[in-house]
Order: sequence, then structure tokens, then C-alpha cells
Amino acid sequence: MKMKNKARLICQVSAAAALVLAGNAMADEAFSSDSKWMTGDWGGERTKLIEQGIDIKMDYVGEVGGNLHGGFNDDKTARYADQFGLGAALDLEKLFGWDNTQAKVQLTNRNGENISNDRIGDPRAGTLSSSQEVYGRGHMVRLTQLWIQHQFFDNKLDVKAGYFGEGEDFNTFPCEFQNLAFCGSQVGNWATNIWYNWPVSQAAIRVKYNINDELYAQIGAYNQNPSQLEHGNGFKLSGSGTAGTVLPVELVWSPKVNSLPGEYRVGYYKSTAPADDVLEDDNGQDAATTGNAYRVHDSKHGYWFVAQQQLTSHNGDSTRGLNIAANATFHDKDTNFIDNYQSLMFVYKGPFDARPKDDVGIGFARIHVNDDVKKNAELVNASNGVSDYDNPLFSPIRETEYNYEINYGFHVTNWLTVRPNLQYITHPGGVDEVDNALVAGLKIQSVF
Repeated sequence: MKMKNKARLICQVSAAAALVLAGNAMADEAFSSDSKWMTGDWGGERTKLIEQGIDIKMDYVGEVGGNLHGGFNDDKTARYADQFGLGAALDLEKLFGWDNTQAKVQLTNRNGENISNDRIGDPRAGTLSSSQEVYGRGHMVRLTQLWIQHQFFDNKLDVKAGYFGEGEDFNTFPCEFQNLAFCGSQVGNWATNIWYNWPVSQAAIRVKYNINDELYAQIGAYNQNPSQLEHGNGFKLSGSGTAGTVLPVELVWSPKVNSLPGEYRVGYYKSTAPADDVLEDDNGQDAATTGNAYRVHDSKHGYWFVAQQQLTSHNGDSTRGLNIAANATFHDKDTNFIDNYQSLMFVYKGPFDARPKDDVGIGFARIHVNDDVKKNAELVNASNGVSDYDNPLFSPIRETEYNYEINYGFHVTNWLTVRPNLQYITHPGGVDEVDNALVAGLKIQSVF
């Protein structure tokens, strides 16, 4: 090759490299659409911290819910709820030389109000699901995660201990919808006063064994402490107020079907805390009729099934295509308000070539109230001598609530997703007398 041509080639390669570096620099700037973070890479310092083992986590979720039609109170309004998160994921092997060891600390702060409480449900009964899943557990700062994790025996055995919730590891599920019935660990939504979902943490240990590359089994023990739900106890680390222990076990299979990923979970939980019967007294009679205290059971239990499977790819691109998911939970009929729940969801990722990172989703959910709860309410009304739904003393009869959602996720940037949605709630709270409700929602998810 002549020297002149070599010089030209060197210049061309140098120019291309300069353009790549300039593009990366732009991608690392604050508010760049290509950056992973809204605040950028802090002049490269953020990447340096990650390389040293410190990954700073800052995020925000905001949700709007407005009642368009129906519900208990059809006065039109909107409510806004949000959550700020701040934490750090730590690679302790990089930081201190501790092989196969990680740790995490996470704080959360929730605020706002919920349209389901204000307009959709009868205040005497509420709703079963929530049109704004980010709402709940008080307007306060909570310590949501404080744990350390270590892998043994060539990563076959994985042990995690500290303060965290069951839904991080058991019955886990993504949150690509705004309605609570399609978002996150569902057992915690329906296992009354037992399984505390995000952002509440509990003293816990989880042990996982990797049977092979596709299959693992795990068991956990979580301190069941109702006082941790109270306002002002977001940083409570003591065991005072402990009622018992939640013991979940789960088998998780993650196969490839036609080279597309799937995940299947089956699990069981038991709570060792005392639990009141929803209908009977110690003599097996209806407590609402006898006036005696409800029978106390020494435990309660339930089980679940979760299936997620990508069904198609888009022109060979496995990051795009149709995904299907199903959830089902079943609970102790003697002690639990909800005895079963099922949902089915479809999400298509990358529906348009011009918007390859967007997604569109549709979900259907059924939440069934324990028949004994219904019978108990009927007996309470009879004992109070009321039968008119409009009587303030009337205890609403609750049966089944259905939730539906359709949404579109605009992947505005790598750090911002905006998800407008429409929700339809049939028999809010499981109460037939409450009008079916149409809710307009907007979910904003951002990584700082």
C-alpha cells in the first residue's frame, strides 16, 4: 500500500473513532436520549464508581389516575401518587476482595393519593385492586433493602440475608402495567396482612440452590411484624412486635422455547402467626350470630403459579415480539379475605420499526372474595337488622372484582418511559351495587 493511501486510511479511521467517542460523550451527558441515566455519567465518574463496585441507583415512578365514568362517586377528578428511590448496589468482590459477594441498600419515599380510594370504591368496602399500584404504605421514607448475598460451591448455592421483602425473590413479576392486579408479586396483594410487598422490608434470609442452568429451588424465612407497616417505623430494625414467620418455598424453571426465553414458578407459603377465622367461633358456629370471638388458627397458608413466555420474535430480533404471562394465587379459606386470584397479560415489545423499544400491553384479572367472608357480612347485616345497601350501617356484600388494562409504553429515552393507559373495573371491591368504572391513567418511569 502506498504511503499516501496509508495516510488517508489512518485519517479516515481516526475520524471515525473521533465520531464514536464524541457520540459516547454525548450519550453520557445529562438529558441525552442515549444515556442510561437522566443525570448522565457525571463526567465519567459514575462509570468509574461502577468499575470500583458501587452502582448508584436513583429512580422515580409517578402515576396519575382519573375517573372517566362510573365508580361509587362519579364526580370527575384525578389523583397523583409517586415514589422516589435512592440506593446503591455494591460488588464486594471489587470493593473488598470478597469473592462472589454482593450487597444492596435502598431507600424509598412515597407520596400522593389514589383514585381507587377517592372515587372508585365504596368507602365501606374499598376496592380489591388499585388503579395506581405505586400508592400505599404511608407517606414516608422507608428502608426497603439492606442485604448481603454470597454464592458458594461454584455459584450452586446462593444465600441472601438482611432486610428485604418476599416479592424480591419469590413470586416475582415485572411491573409493565399501572393497575396493581398486573404489577409485581401478587401473593402479597392477596395474602392479607402476611406478605409485605415493596417498599416494606423485613428481617429475612433466602437460600437458593441452582439445580442446573434452567432450574433452581429456594426457601426463605421472613419476620412477620405488623408494626413495620406503621407510620414512623420505616427504619425499624428491632424484632419487637413480631407475630410469626412467613416461610415461602419455590421452584423456578427458565427454559428456552424455540430459542425464546420463558420463566415458570410454582410456590407455597406458610405463616406461623395466629390468624382469625373469617366466619366461625371456637365452637364452629357463626361468630356474627353468636357474638363470640372468631376462632384463632395457629397458621395460614397458600400457593401460587406464575408463567411468562416470549412467543415470537420480530424479524429475528429477540428483543422484540409477543410475550404472554399468567398469574394465579390460592389462599387459606378459613382465614384469608381473598381465596383466589388469576390474571392473563399480553405484551408486544417493539410493535413498530420506527419505535423498536416501545411496548403495548393488555391485561385481564379476576379477584375472588372468600365465600365465607360474604356469608359473614350477610350475618352481620342480619344481626344489625339492616338490609338496605344505602343504610350507613350496611356491610357491603363482596364477591368478585374484575380488572382490565390496555396501555402503550413510549420509550422516550433510555431513562424515561411514559405509559398512558385505560383501565376498566367491574364490580369495584367485589360489590355489585357499585357501578363499573373507567379510569384513565398515566405512568411515568425515570432513572436518574
